[in-house]
Amino acid sequence: MGRAVIRWLLGTRAFMFSLSLQVKLILSFVLVIFIPVVLFSWYTLNEESAKTMKELMKNNENVLEVEKINIENNIELMGWTAQLALSNREMNKYLQIQQTQDAAYVLHIKKVVVNSFQYFLYNNPRIANVRLFTDNLHVNEIWPVILQESRIQDKSWHDGVMRNSGMPWWEIQGDVGLTGLPSEPSSDEPFMTYLQEYKFPDNATHNGILEISMTVSNFFSRTFSAVQDTNSQLIIVARDGQLFSLKDSPVFGQHGAEELMNSVKLTSNADRQTVRFKVNGQSYLALQSYIPSIDVHLVNMVSLADTMKDINHSRVRYIVLISLLAAFLVLLSYSMQAMILRRLKALRESMQQVRSGNFNVELPAINGTDEVGELGYHYRRLILKINELIQEQAARQAAGKEAELRALKNQIDSHFLYNTLENVKALAEIEEQYLISDIMTSLGSMMRYSMEWNRDHVMLSDEIQQVENYVSIMNIRYDGRLDLRLSIAPECLKQESLKMSLQPTVENAIKHGMRRMHSSDGKLLLTISAAMRDQACVIEITDSGCGIPEEKVGLLNRMLRMEESAYQHARQSFVRKDNQDSNGIGLRNVDQRLVMSYGVEYGIRIESAEGSYTRVIMTLPYRVMGGGADIYD
Repeated sequence: MGRAVIRWLLGTRAFMFSLSLQVKLILSFVLVIFIPVVLFSWYTLNEESAKTMKELMKNNENVLEVEKINIENNIELMGWTAQLALSNREMNKYLQIQQTQDAAYVLHIKKVVVNSFQYFLYNNPRIANVRLFTDNLHVNEIWPVILQESRIQDKSWHDGVMRNSGMPWWEIQGDVGLTGLPSEPSSDEPFMTYLQEYKFPDNATHNGILEISMTVSNFFSRTFSAVQDTNSQLIIVARDGQLFSLKDSPVFGQHGAEELMNSVKLTSNADRQTVRFKVNGQSYLALQSYIPSIDVHLVNMVSLADTMKDINHSRVRYIVLISLLAAFLVLLSYSMQAMILRRLKALRESMQQVRSGNFNVELPAINGTDEVGELGYHYRRLILKINELIQEQAARQAAGKEAELRALKNQIDSHFLYNTLENVKALAEIEEQYLISDIMTSLGSMMRYSMEWNRDHVMLSDEIQQVENYVSIMNIRYDGRLDLRLSIAPECLKQESLKMSLQPTVENAIKHGMRRMHSSDGKLLLTISAAMRDQACVIEITDSGCGIPEEKVGLLNRMLRMEESAYQHARQSFVRKDNQDSNGIGLRNVDQRLVMSYGVEYGIRIESAEGSYTRVIMTLPYRVMGGGADIYD
């Protein structure tokens, strides 16, 4: 599998190389501009679609919440009506009589108690009926308020009310009529009924059942409102699964409420639930909420036909717009590329003639200040330069021969110099001038070390040897006042270091240390130490000179890493009349070589205590050289 992918990548790469520049530019345009535009448009369209769906859901959630508020208000109204009905003392006294009453008393109850009872309870027009069913055989029926309980004992909800032990029971009934008399509520539409058992004063003996009725159009006012959104419709699902809604709603134009509800799984969770589904390719959104107090599910069924139609129209508009934009950009890109490639083609034809050996080719007139114009300008300059070089070739050949002779002469001169030093050393030993012999030895070693530059990196031990030779020679100048002490850890002897990096540092220490000598014996102590610290080799060169003021030490450290322009400015402010070269230029060169070779985390820094010492700390990555190859730890 991996090899197949590699072969495919190599084939694609070869195919891309075989294409013309214009095709590559068009493909790059598609990849760099067109594809991001398409992706951005797709993302924007999805965001717009999601925003539309979010607003649709929010609006229909609000419809659901408004209906729930209406239902809660009606529940409170019917509960308040029930409390008033059961708290009427005259009515309770009549319902609890223990013997048959005469007609005069019954007429009194009818005229005084029942009439005022009806007037008081019916002051809210939403209440359709209030009836008290009693099983007290001594109570005479007074229509339409007081009735015998035997009339409702065959109702499906009767046992549920009795099991509820005085707690409210809600039931949606298709017909609350008992006799069909005009005084009873009309059976043209269902009723939401509030049912509650009431008892004798002992709160244990059953007395009857209170019934309060309200039409479903009043109880669920938003569901059956004449003003509806054509894309949504509320559905009431009763305890027994019966559905109540506006049957002529446009939402049910293609599929009835029963068919749509088959795709919705009802839950007993009071929190709002949302489900999206399709019926015969038509998309719907159902938002449901369970109302436990009346054991009813409230479902807002939303048709997404118009919404999806709008979204599809938006998609078509986006596709058309992107297509037009892409066509315009392709034409524009093609025109610009043709203009650029026309000039490049002229350059290519001219170059082909130059390649064939015709350096007197007529140069194309390529104008402009863009890259192609600049390329044409430099191409013309190149051809002129080539002609100049051709004319100079003969002279260069002669100069080359002369250079070879000079190189040979220099080689002879260096060998002559080494041989002369060896002869002087031999004469000094013959004359028993051993100091001169030692100086010649040190000088010869230094010359060979510095002149035979085969590689940039050497072992630290080689650099230490070079420093020892240098100090030996400098002690002749300073009458032996230089005291060099070494403290090199064994593991650092083969440490890789840049060639000629220690001597400039030691030379700087001797020059400034001896110039500002403060010791009583006039000697300058030079200490070179090297040790391992955290996978790095730290080399310290310390002199016992008079040190540097603190502010100048900070400036010197900053000057090591400054840009060239800033360094030149700082250098002018640092130079003093009596010390024109005291500006850190030698240390800066060493630091820059270390940074270029190892990285910015390595290099040198300066420490000093005025009147005491100056220390240069050189940090290198710990690398051991051996056997001609570097071993990195």
